[in-house]
This record gives sequence, C-alpha cells and structure tokens, in this order.
Amino acid sequence: MHIQLLIPGLLWPTATLLGPASGLTLDGLAGLLGRGSRSVLAFEPYDRQLARLFGLEGGPLPLAALRRSGEPDAPPPAEGDHWLCADPVNLSFAREHLLLQSFDDSQLDAEEAAELVAALNEVFTDLGQFEACTPTRWYLRLAQTSKATLYPLDDVVGRPVKHFLPEGEDARLWQRTMNEAQIVLHNHPRSRAREASGLRAVNSIWLWGAGALEHAPQAPAALVQATDPLSVGLARNCGLPVAMPDVSAALRQDTLVVLDGLRLPAQALDLDAWRTGLEALERDWFAPLATALKRGRIDSLHITAPGDRATLLVANQRSERWKFWRKPYAFDDLLKSLTPAPMPLPEATPPPPPHEAR
Repeated sequence: MHIQLLIPGLLWPTATLLGPASGLTLDGLAGLLGRGSRSVLAFEPYDRQLARLFGLEGGPLPLAALRRSGEPDAPPPAEGDHWLCADPVNLSFAREHLLLQSFDDSQLDAEEAAELVAALNEVFTDLGQFEACTPTRWYLRLAQTSKATLYPLDDVVGRPVKHFLPEGEDARLWQRTMNEAQIVLHNHPRSRAREASGLRAVNSIWLWGAGALEHAPQAPAALVQATDPLSVGLARNCGLPVAMPDVSAALRQDTLVVLDGLRLPAQALDLDAWRTGLEALERDWFAPLATALKRGRIDSLHITAPGDRATLLVANQRSERWKFWRKPYAFDDLLKSLTPAPMPLPEATPPPPPHEAR
C-alpha cells in the first residue's frame, strides 16, 4: 500500500517567527515529521510538481486544456481545441507596484461572472470564445493556438505583475488583450457596483496555461483522490478513476491524494482559515495515517508540500516504524526552521581618530 499526499499551502508563506501553527494539536503530523525522513528542496511551482507525478515534464504544459477537461459541470473539450485559462482577478497599486489578487468562489457569484464574460465576448470576437465554468474559473477557447509564455496564476498572486507579463512570439497580442480587458471590466456596471459597496472589483483577467501535450499523462497510482479540476483533468487524460478525498478508501489501494484546501488561504495570508484547514487535515488525514503506519497497514507514505519559497518532502516507510528513537517533530518548529535568517546589520563605521593637538 503506497499513498502519496500532495498538499499545496501546507507551508505558511510568510517569513515569521511568530509561529503560525502555534497552539494547534497536531500530534499525527508531528509523528509523521519526526519518524519519517525529511528534505527541503528549492522552490518549484505547484503545477509543475503535480504534472511530474503524471509523467509530464519539459516545455510549456497545456494546463488550461487539462484543467478545462477536469471541470465537473462542463462538457469535455473537443479534440483539437486550444485553451487558455482567463481567470478573473483584481489589480491594485501598493506603493509603486501593481499587485494581483485572485478571488475565491465565495467572493463572486455565477450571475456576475456570466455578465462579465458576456462583455468580454462582445469585444474579443476575433480571439475566440470566453466561458465561465465557475464564478472564478474562466476560459478562452482560442480561434488559433498561442505560442506565448504565460505564467500560471498561482505564481503571480500577491506579487508585482510587471515580472510576469507574457513573453515569446505573440506576447504583444496577449499583453494588449489583458490591457483591453482591464478597460472593459473596469467600466462594467458590475465592477462599479462592487467598488461602491467597498468590494474588490473584477478589473482584469489573467491569461495562462497555453501549451500542447507531447505525450499522454501516465498513471501515478491506481486511484486519484482530488477535487481541483487540474488534478481531475490529468487523471481523466490517463484513464484513471477519480474520487473525493477519503482516507478509508485511500487505505485500500495505491492512491495519489491532492489536498488543496490550504492553497487559497495561504495565498491570501488568511491565517484563521489556514489554521482551521490545518486542524481538519490533522483530524481527517495525518492522525489516521500515522495510526495506520504504526499498525503496518501502509508500506510507504510520501508527503509533498509545495510552498512559495521551498518544497517539503516527508517519507515514511513501514520498514522503519520500529525506530523508536525517532521522536515527534512539532510542525510549528519545522516552520520556524524554514524561516530565512535575518539579514545581518552592517557594522558601524568607526569614527575617524581625533586630530592630535599641535
């Protein structure tokens, strides 16, 4: 029995010594961290790590087409279609930087999304057709393929947009498209109403996910448990069954489990929501899996936690469960160990020696 957990957002993103997980009872997670082998790797985008689990590496990946094929309430994409994610975002200035923030489904509704997408379709008829599969997941079915390098939304949230503008052969087209979309959405009555109510307006879209599959995804396990459409789309493209995350079912066969409930709270720096989600993971996953390991029900358990500065890997093996000298390792202590050391203060320049009396 082999279980792989992929948990984006498990590592709290900000550099702090205040202890984001302090006061939480996380005995199951502490046991897995202490008794397993741990390593910390350099930053790599979450979507790249997810795709690698399905055997996809190399050039630009068709993340938009893969995510679109995992949408639960939309017909599957037609063969030969080309897609971009065109997700609604808010752009705002913070000092001299233009920063991007995303929305979650509780912040937009389907009627609002439909009206905004209709406005985009009135203007950009030459590019293709926009659609909203959910209030926060929008797509553009392209009239012709794109060759631009477009950065995934997760890479840009909370960061200066200027570092992530489209690059490559038709970059100017997509830069111009995003600029024109800002005008359309900023002037829309829905956006004006949101601003008047003190809410963040949908004043732009973020285009990303262009690419083509060089080969089909490969099955990483007998079963994939996930709810996010990118994971579901990858599983569907290699003919794997997909189920809701459930620890009891995961303990019955080799399973890849994608638990992304901490991803948005971490991006938004919503500490309360992140702590609540972490407690739920302890109750539903870490504690039961730690018990299953002690009882020898799991051959191996691997945890991959992509963060905004590093990736944490934890491996637990049934053959090592007898190593009683390995003690639990508190998760909050782990987070503190990953906090960058403070920059040393420059040494004060000594004052010049006084002039000698003549």
